[in-house]
Amino acid sequence: MGALHDFTVNVTWTGAGSDGTASYTSYSRDHEVAIEGKPQLLGSADPAFRGDASRHSPEDLFVASLSQCHMLWALHMAARAGVVVVGYSDRATGTMRVESAGAGQFVEVTLHPRLTVQGDVEESVIEKIHLDAHAHCFIARSVNFPVRLAPLTTEVVTPR
Repeated sequence: MGALHDFTVNVTWTGAGSDGTASYTSYSRDHEVAIEGKPQLLGSADPAFRGDASRHSPEDLFVASLSQCHMLWALHMAARAGVVVVGYSDRATGTMRVESAGAGQFVEVTLHPRLTVQGDVEESVIEKIHLDAHAHCFIARSVNFPVRLAPLTTEVVTPR
């Protein structure tokens, strides 16, 4: 068995107002996400579920966690392969299905990673970096739906 790592997150609901959950419309979905030693995140539900669009929703953060995990592993795999990455971006998209009774689940997330590398790197090497990153990502390995990689693009810059 491998090493175990524990994570602690404190979530505090701040949206009770004066009436609490007297009705579905009487309370705010606002909350705070606190992790010791890190900046606090302001959370809410997605606007489709009466949330505040200016705050992070659990769904936003879930898709972001898949994107972040892939990026961190891709950078690791690039360093291992001797590929110098000087820029990385991703426009991750997620699709969630909500059933008539209100329950739901994500059905897929697609990552659109873009690497900026120094020097001439074969596209097959970049593809392997992404495939290896995907195979190692803790979050992608923990979900029960497909996490897809969109056609990958690489920008090449000359070394300084």
